[in-house]
Amino acid sequence: MILSPQELQKKLGLHFHDSALLKSALTHRSAGPDNNERLEFLGDAVLGFVIAECLYYKFPQANEGVLSRLRANLVNQTALAELARQLELGDYLILGSGELKNGGMNRDSILSDALEAVMGAIVEDQGIDVCKRWILGLFVERIRALSLDTWEKDPKTRLQEMMQSKGLGLPVYTLKSKSGLPHQQSFCVECRVSSLDQPAVGVGSSRKRAEQQAAEEMLARL
Repeated sequence: MILSPQELQKKLGLHFHDSALLKSALTHRSAGPDNNERLEFLGDAVLGFVIAECLYYKFPQANEGVLSRLRANLVNQTALAELARQLELGDYLILGSGELKNGGMNRDSILSDALEAVMGAIVEDQGIDVCKRWILGLFVERIRALSLDTWEKDPKTRLQEMMQSKGLGLPVYTLKSKSGLPHQQSFCVECRVSSLDQPAVGVGSSRKRAEQQAAEEMLARL
């Protein structure tokens, strides 16, 4: 049974002036044209900015690469879906019959999009300051748990430590190709780990850079 959006407002700690905005945020495109895609677009942009600004001030010594990795750790489909489940957002989603039958209310992509759409609805109804406070409250524990001790390490080191922590074999890097003139070469490297069938591929101006890129791609998958 789909629960009332009014109940969700209480759970979110908000009161919408325009309840139709919240209903739209909860409506998947499978349910009709008045769906959450535009609000999801807005919420995605707001969320990215709020988290980026928070990290910028929390880690003043971190460079752009580290800040990007920190943000990617917080703002991704899996993480957002987990937060949506904590809010039991799936119980309030309005889905078409096909998505209902296929368990769409539990699908990561639908849950994460809906959460971002709710953020967009908050901006439209309450303004950016209210939305910013709500987002930071939602992410407070995850932000608090972040540490530069891990994220300042290079991707190969982080991937190796991850595999070791899980009791798995070390990553294997294989040079697949090398092309170009001696002063302008391009290297292509594959990275394989025992827990995934498909390798990650990295390309760089040196073998080391290609390996780092492949490790970064593998970390993103894991």
